[in-house]
Amino acid sequence: MSDSSGEAHTHSQNIEQLQTALVSWYESDHRSFPWRDTDDPYPILVSEVMSQQTQLSRVVEPYRDFLDRWPTVESLATDEQSAVVQFWSAHSLGYNNRARYLYTAANQVIDEFNGEFPRNPDELESLMGVGPYTANAVASFAFNSGNAVIDTNVKRVLYRLFDIEDEDSVYAEQAQRLMPSNQSRVWNNAMMELGAVACQKQPRCDTVGCPWRGQCQAYRKGDFSAPDVQSQTAFEGSRRQMRGRVIATLGKYEELPLEKLGPRIRVDYANDGQYDREWLRSLVMDLADDGLVVIKTETKTGTDRVALR
Repeated sequence: MSDSSGEAHTHSQNIEQLQTALVSWYESDHRSFPWRDTDDPYPILVSEVMSQQTQLSRVVEPYRDFLDRWPTVESLATDEQSAVVQFWSAHSLGYNNRARYLYTAANQVIDEFNGEFPRNPDELESLMGVGPYTANAVASFAFNSGNAVIDTNVKRVLYRLFDIEDEDSVYAEQAQRLMPSNQSRVWNNAMMELGAVACQKQPRCDTVGCPWRGQCQAYRKGDFSAPDVQSQTAFEGSRRQMRGRVIATLGKYEELPLEKLGPRIRVDYANDGQYDREWLRSLVMDLADDGLVVIKTETKTGTDRVALR
């Protein structure tokens, strides 16, 4: 009979490791956007409405222009709706109804909440045009009081990490289970960043150093299909295949210098080609970062030798 309390403890440890790894990855380096530098709910709501179905990089300039013109929720609510719609159209933000919704929401904050933004997702959803996703985003980034935010990118991460069913209820359960208590601001930012820069439709696991590679089911299997990625990512010639070859080759030897390891990984390995010493060193450095190999540098010759850890 298994020890259920022991299994629960192990499971809890695994979740904590995932949490620590992702937050550290995000805080060490992430894309800079102006709305990430504030906890004021008004500009955060503006950014969330603008970025619906729009690339974040395209939102930066309109976002700044919007806040230059309407710096507070009061200034927006007391202007004319037509001015907001004209701004939206002039900046090619699309879906002009979003401008009307934002204007109406600003008036609701003034009239129904005495000029103070509601702080929890349920109350935020009472604002015009604010659904569960936007409500959780504003609650998280402004008040650190949101639930797990789930968008297409986050679904892709969860699907690949856990190999779960493509069901909204399953995503919600897994996302909430992963999120550390009282850290919705950093956590939701980190999850969306991971999906946007690492776990893309064409994944960049090794390139950006995904912190969950070691636990990810898709990475282990080499199958990166997802609900929005119907075809499998090619495994032949992939970086993951090359990593596997390094491990398999080193399993046959105690250790090898890079110069002898390279030709055993690729027949077209060459110092002056696409797959050269720098390419190989990058590959083994990834494996070293994951704790799978050790790189030893000989003091006298400066030769790098690689061995399994």
